[in-house]
Amino acid sequence: MTQEQFNEILTFASDREKEAVKFYQDLQKKAKFEGMIQMLKELETMEQGHIKMIEGLRHKGISKVDLQDVKDLHISEFISAEPGLENLDYQGILITAMKREENSLKLYSEMALRFQDSELEKLFQRLSQEEKQHKLYFEQLYDEVVLKEM
Repeated sequence: MTQEQFNEILTFASDREKEAVKFYQDLQKKAKFEGMIQMLKELETMEQGHIKMIEGLRHKGISKVDLQDVKDLHISEFISAEPGLENLDYQGILITAMKREENSLKLYSEMALRFQDSELEKLFQRLSQEEKQHKLYFEQLYDEVVLKEM
């Protein structure tokens, strides 16, 4: 793989994360309560961390990836529809965040399979693990707050 191809793939991954940052910034403008705004800022910060990691790889390359087993509650897989973005409440924000992380996890996992036995496989495995950790975070919040109220 050439350096140019490697950089193109990093740009693809970085652009996805930038899209997520913008999404959470836009939701902050629609949020009605300070707690929701703070949670959305946390989400934005998480995605910005992904961008920094990806851009760091552009300069340093990919070193050994230490993958840890991340628990999966599978809550997002049992929620079939995302709420509309117009009037999101706390539950709606959590569902939207879980679904976005689930979709990114699937994409990065598929990309890792596509680039087996290469540095890119390590990159996408790492990104996949990050998304899985974020998905777990939102699923735990959903379980602790929303499901306990039911």
